[in-house]
Amino acid sequence: MTPIRADLHPSMACSSGRVRSTTVAAAVATALGVFLAPDAMSQSASASDVQALKSEVQQLQRKLDQLEAQQAAAQSTPAPAKAAAPAAAATQPVLKAGPVTLTFGGFTAFESVYRNKNETADIGSNYNSAIPYAYQTNAHVSEFRESARQSRFSLLAQGPKLGGSITPEAYLETDFLSAGVSSNSAESNSYTLRIRHFYSVLRDSDAGWYLLAGQNWSLATLYGNAQLSPRNERIPQTIDAQYVAGFNWTRNAQLRFVKSVGKVFSAGISIESPQTSFYTGCNGAATPAPAGCAAPPSNTITNTGGSLLNSTANYSIDFAPDIIAKVAVDPGFGHFEVYGMARGFRDRSPGNPSGTNNTTWAGSIGAGMILPLVPNVLEFQASGLGGAGNGRYGSAQLPDATIRPDGTVAAIREWQALAGLVVKPMPELTVYLYGGKEQASRTAYTNAAGTGAIGYGSELYNNSGCYSLAGTAGTCIANTRSVTNVTLGEWWKVYTGDIGNFQIGLQYSYLSRRAFSGVGGDPIANIGMGFISFRYYPYQK
Repeated sequence: MTPIRADLHPSMACSSGRVRSTTVAAAVATALGVFLAPDAMSQSASASDVQALKSEVQQLQRKLDQLEAQQAAAQSTPAPAKAAAPAAAATQPVLKAGPVTLTFGGFTAFESVYRNKNETADIGSNYNSAIPYAYQTNAHVSEFRESARQSRFSLLAQGPKLGGSITPEAYLETDFLSAGVSSNSAESNSYTLRIRHFYSVLRDSDAGWYLLAGQNWSLATLYGNAQLSPRNERIPQTIDAQYVAGFNWTRNAQLRFVKSVGKVFSAGISIESPQTSFYTGCNGAATPAPAGCAAPPSNTITNTGGSLLNSTANYSIDFAPDIIAKVAVDPGFGHFEVYGMARGFRDRSPGNPSGTNNTTWAGSIGAGMILPLVPNVLEFQASGLGGAGNGRYGSAQLPDATIRPDGTVAAIREWQALAGLVVKPMPELTVYLYGGKEQASRTAYTNAAGTGAIGYGSELYNNSGCYSLAGTAGTCIANTRSVTNVTLGEWWKVYTGDIGNFQIGLQYSYLSRRAFSGVGGDPIANIGMGFISFRYYPYQK
C-alpha cells in the first residue's frame, strides 16, 4: 500500500490512521477465515456459518478498497491555500470593487537633509535663486531638516473591456510636498495634500493606441519603453524631490494621444497646461532703479491668483497650451526618443484697456536614450532639450522669457542636458550617478539713451556686491547663466519579504550657480547637500 505523506493536512493524517486500523482488522479476519474455518468445520460447524464469515471478510475488503481510493485522491490534491500565501503577500494588494480592480501602492518616508548653506527648503531643493551669494546671510548659515512629507500613496483602478479590446483605467498618486497659504511647520505640519498624478486612460491593446486625460509627467520626460506608456517614465532615483539639474519634466494637466506599432515604434502628441516664467528686469519696484537698470515697460505680464488659485502667487496670461510631439524607437538594443516642443507667450503693453496684446511663439527640440550596457547590472541614460523658452522644463527653473523695451515678449534661448549611470552590483543594492547642466543665453536690451538695460543677463547690471559682506540686492543683480549639478547616491534594500521591502537611501549633491558677467564680474555661488532616507514599501518587492 502507498506510504502516507508527512505533509498532508491533519485531517488526512487521521484518515490514514483509520486505513491502517482497517487493514489490520481485515488481515486478522482473513487469517481467521483461512485457519479457523477448517477447524470449525471439523467440529461440525454449519455451512451457513462459514458463508457468513466469508461475507464479513468481503465487506471489510470493500471498505479497505474505498479508504485506499480516498487516500490516493487526497495525495493528488494540491496543498492547502495557506501554503501559497507568501507569494501572494509579496505583491501589491488588489481588491475587487464591482467590475473594477483596485491596486494600492506607495511608501512611507522618513528623510532628512543637510545643506551647507541655507535655502529654507524642505526635501525638494531650489537649484537656482535660493543658492545664496556671499552678501546674503543664508550663505553663512547651514540648514538641517527632517521630513516625512514625501511619503506617498497611489491607487490604480482598472475596469473591464468596454467593447472589443478597449480597456479603461485611472491612476492617482499623491504626497504632501505642497504648502497652502496658511500652512506652517510650527506644530501640526499642516501642509496640503497634493496631486502628483491623477489621470484616466483609454487603451486599445489590439490597435496599439491610448488616450490619456488628466495630470501626469509631461511627454517631454524620458520614458523607458517604445510605447511611451504612463508609469514607465525614467525618473532620476534621487531622494531630492527636485531630482537633478538638466532633467526635463513637468507634472501638469494634459490631453495626450499615443499610437504604437508593436513594441518597436510609437508616436504621440500632448496638449499640456501652460505657465510662463518671466524675468521683467533687474530693478523691480526699487526707486530709483539700481545702477545699470532701466525702467521696465508698464506691462501686464501676470495676474495674482484669484478663484481657487493661490492668492500669494502670480499666474501668466497664456493664450495657448504647450504642444509636444514625440517619436520613440526600441530597435533591439536600447531606447531612443526625439521630440519637438512649441510654446506661446503673451503680455499686454501698456497694461491697461487701451494697450496691445503682444504674443510670440518659441520652439525647442529634445532627445533622450537609455542603453543597457550590462543587462540588469549597468544602465546609461542621457537626455537633453535645446531651443527657446524651455526653462520651465528643467529642474533649475531658469526663466522662459523676458521683455524688450518696446513691451514685446522675447523668449530666452537655453539648453538643458542630463547624463546618468545606474549600477546594480547585487539585487539588494542600486547605485546612481547623475551629472546635469542648464544654461541660458543673454537676452538683454538697452534703453533709447543706451544708459540703462532691461532683459536677462545684461552686461550693464551691477554684480560688484555679490562677494562683499556689505553688498545688497541692488549691487548683486547676478542673473543666473548656468546651473551645474553632480549627484551620487544609493538605495539599499535591507529587507525584502512577505510584507514588502525596507530601503535606506544616501545621497550627496553639489551644485554650482554661475551668473552672467556684469559690472563687477560674473559671480559664482555653490552649495553642497547630503540626504538620508528610510522608506517602507508595503507589499512590494
